[in-house]
Order: sequence, then C-alpha cells, then structure tokens
Amino acid sequence: MAPPPESSHHHHHHYLLESGLLDAGKAPSAAAAAEEKEEEEWTSSSSSMTGRKKSESSRLARCPGLRRAAAQLREVFLGTKLFPLFSAVPLAVAAESLRFGRVWVFAFSLIGLAPLAERVSFLSEHIANTAGPTAGGLLNATCGNIPELIIALFALNKNKMEILKWSLLGSILSNLLLVLGSSILFGGIVNIGKERPLDKRQADVSIGLLLLGALCHIAALVSKCTSSTGDSISLSSSVLQLSRSSAIVMLIAYFGSLLFQLKTHRQIFELDEDSSESSSSEDDATDKSVIGFASAVVWLIGMAAVIAILSNYVVTTIEEASESMGIPVRFISIILLPIVGNAAEHAGAIIFAFKNKIDITLGIALGSATQISMLVVPVILIVSWVNGIPMDLDFNLLETGSLVMTVITTAFTLQDDKWHYLKGFNLVLCYVVIAVCFFILKALPRGSWRTRGGWLTRARHSCALGRARPGAFALKLRESRRSLNWRHQRRKMPKFLREDMSYLF
Repeated sequence: MAPPPESSHHHHHHYLLESGLLDAGKAPSAAAAAEEKEEEEWTSSSSSMTGRKKSESSRLARCPGLRRAAAQLREVFLGTKLFPLFSAVPLAVAAESLRFGRVWVFAFSLIGLAPLAERVSFLSEHIANTAGPTAGGLLNATCGNIPELIIALFALNKNKMEILKWSLLGSILSNLLLVLGSSILFGGIVNIGKERPLDKRQADVSIGLLLLGALCHIAALVSKCTSSTGDSISLSSSVLQLSRSSAIVMLIAYFGSLLFQLKTHRQIFELDEDSSESSSSEDDATDKSVIGFASAVVWLIGMAAVIAILSNYVVTTIEEASESMGIPVRFISIILLPIVGNAAEHAGAIIFAFKNKIDITLGIALGSATQISMLVVPVILIVSWVNGIPMDLDFNLLETGSLVMTVITTAFTLQDDKWHYLKGFNLVLCYVVIAVCFFILKALPRGSWRTRGGWLTRARHSCALGRARPGAFALKLRESRRSLNWRHQRRKMPKFLREDMSYLF
C-alpha cells in the first residue's frame, strides 16, 4: 500500500520531534491534544467575537438615533481633506487656558479657522439645497461669509476699527485677485486651446455692484479732503452720515440684485447643460447624505460658536503676534486672514477651473467678493450705528486705492468672453504688488498729512474728547517748531487744524 499523504499535522509533529520539544513515545498523542485545545480556544474566541459584533449591531439597530449621530459625526469631521487641521482647535483653547505665548494662540486659532470655514460652506449648501432656490441663495449669501462676519463683529466689539476694515478689505481683494486669478491661471494652463467662453451675464451684475461699493468708499474718503467745514466734530458727523446713507443704498442694491438673479430674471443665469448635469449629480449626492435640514442648522450653529471662540482669540492676539513675528498688523489682516478664511473657496474655484467650468469659478469668486462688499460691510456699519460706535466707509488712501484699482482691473479682465492663463497671471501679480505694499509700508495714523519736516498727526479728535493730554501734544508741537519754520508750515495746514490749535500759541 502507498503511504498516506503527509498533512500539516504530520509536518508539525516532525518539527516538534526534531526540535526536542516532544518525546518519541508520547509525541503523537500530546500533539493531537494540543491541536484540539487550540481549535477549541479559536472557536470559542471567534464565537465570542461574533457574539460581541452581533450585540453591537443589535444595539445600533435598537438605537437608530445613535447610528445617525455617528454617521453625521463621520461626515462632518472626516468628510473633508482638511480634517487633520481640526486638531488645532483644542490646541488653541489649551494654549489660551495655559497662558502660552500669544503667537501660539494666534497661530493655532488661524489654522483652526480653515477647516471650520470649509465645513460652514458645506453645511450652508445642505441648508440651501433643502430650502429652495430663492431662500437657498439668500442663505448661501449669509452663511458663506460667517467667518468674516464673526471676526468683524469681534473687532467691532473691541473697538479695533482698523483691523475690522482691513479684514473686510482683504476678503474682497483675495477673492477678486488671488482666487479668480489663480483659477484662471491654472485652469488656462490645463485647458490650453480648449477654454470655454465666459458667461458675462453674472460677471456684469457682480462688477456693477462692486463699482457701486467702490464709489461709496471713494465718496467717504474724498469728503474729508474737500469739506470746507472748519469744525472737526461736524466734519466727522457729516462723514458718518454719508457712510450710513451709503450703507443703506448698498444693502438695497444687493437685495435688488438677489431679486433680479433668483426671481425675476432667473432664466438668464441658468447654467449650461454640463454645469447643470454636474450640479444635479451633486444634488443627488447631497440627497443621499445623512445630514438633513434640521441637523445641518444645528451643526452650523455649533460651528459658528467654535468660530466665534477662535475669532475672539485672533482679534485679541493679532497685535501681540504681529510684534513677536515682526509682521505688520495690516499685512496679517489684509493678506493672511482672508487666505486662511477662504481656503475652501480657493480650492473649489481652482478645481472647477481645472474641469473647464469657468462660470462656476466666476460665481464663487465674484459672488463672495460681492457679498463682502455689499452685504457684510454695510451690515457691520449699521450694527456699529445701532451700538453708537462711529464707523465710516473711509478705509484710508492706500486701502481705498487698492480696492478701486482691483475692481477696475477685474472689470477689464472680464470685459470679453475669452479667458486664458495670461489674464489670471496678471491678476495674481496685481495681488502680489498689493501684498508687498502692505508688507513694506507702515500704516500711518488716521488723518495724518505730510510737511517738509515729516508726517504730522492730526490729534484734534483725541484732544477734543479728552482721550489725550493736550500737554503732551503741545510738547510734540514745540519740538517740531525747532526743526521747521512753523509760521510757513502753519499757513500750509488745513483751516480746521489752524483753528483747533490756536489755543496752543
């Protein structure tokens, strides 16, 4: 007879004999007993594991709310590629609680705002898709800029007007130059020779609103230079009245444009076939989502609360962090804050440009800039008006000039229905020039003017309201009189300043 085929058990038995772990006589029976014991342990452990899994699945089946909550947690926090940055949120809170350096608090808060802003956009899209087109457009307009609005409100509460204005200005410049420019640049490189024509209808509406907003800022700036009023208090009140009236006009214009785009002329702004197909597929994807309308509202409120905490940290520590890092506060507020806050919109606009869907890119960039200029800025101004805080639309000369030239440059870039990478390259270079200006040039005190002896500060508001000591101001004037012919310079001063300082001589 042929010998039976060797089994794995037979090989295992020979291995134990050769290694000396079994005796020659008792090896087969002991090995068989050990193997049977191992099989029993494995079957018992596997049965316990399957029983545990069945108990967990049955527990989840008995608690559908728990299963839904777990799915929502997974979709909200793990559904973005920026989810590793969520770790910066508890680090910022810990750095503030343990009294770490202000630079660490500022850095962690700034990093933590990026994924939160992206999730706010994600949740606002869910709410907009559920609420219908008209209400959805209004909700997108309101919720899409929640980070900028919260930062501005905290800056207003802490009476940091310069940081407030710089952050809002930076959001407009970033969307018009950096987001739109980089999208056209990279999209044009990827789609050379295959660029689709631009749909100018949406761009024309946005550019018209942006030009109206720029006109309001110019009017507030020029009114201080051309006013013949000698009294400084009446001059400030007239500028405030002009700014508040302009804010009301800006809000009326913005809501009128929403009515035009979403109701009366909605058919003009419908996307082309490919874009509609992509949007319908995205809507189907959101319909399959586990997040409903009520859940999205709750998650949005929670995200807004966390953004409020981090925004408070940013506004509180930005000046100390600026001194520690050696970076001007104006550069951080105008350049760095908008880049972090709009990181998700930047990425989305570039991705759509890669896919040759430039109309969606225009809607993201121009729509966000228009919302900041015509909705957030006047809302903040009206809130300050209600609270008795004097805020106007005068953003200073360099800031207003940058805003006006940015709007004009964008309008000329989109004047025809063609786009290529060179147009985007020019927009990005314009943003680089503005960033270098704000990094190199130091911010001058408000109301300063130039003389042969240098820059003199107009401190009449502080002296009139008792916020500065006239003796200290008079001492500075006496020092300046030694370095220049005061009478000659006094004739060159504005009339209101000569009248305000007449008591000093």
